[in-house]
Amino acid sequence: MAMTWKTIRVSMLALAAMVIMTTTAGAQSAVADGKAAGVPVNINTASAADLEKLPGVGQAMATRIIEYRQKNGGFKKIEELMNVRGIGEKAFLALKPQITLTPPKVAER
Repeated sequence: MAMTWKTIRVSMLALAAMVIMTTTAGAQSAVADGKAAGVPVNINTASAADLEKLPGVGQAMATRIIEYRQKNGGFKKIEELMNVRGIGEKAFLALKPQITLTPPKVAER
């Protein structure tokens, strides 16, 4: 079967449409999962639901982060996140671009 320019053009348009649909579906899936990159999560103020939006952080990990935060008066630097059980250097480095930190509030005297 000989391919004509018309057949090639139609094939290219179909391929382009499939690429666009796949890309759009992937972006929608990431947003639906809540794992899309966006505003960094403040680890000193985030709720469990906010923490769970981070990749690799499920309900149990979010609970451990909040427990650590409450027990220690908040995180003083983001590297302290590695003190939470289950967050090693590799996991921390993956999370680092997606987290932020405001210093914990000091109680007034």
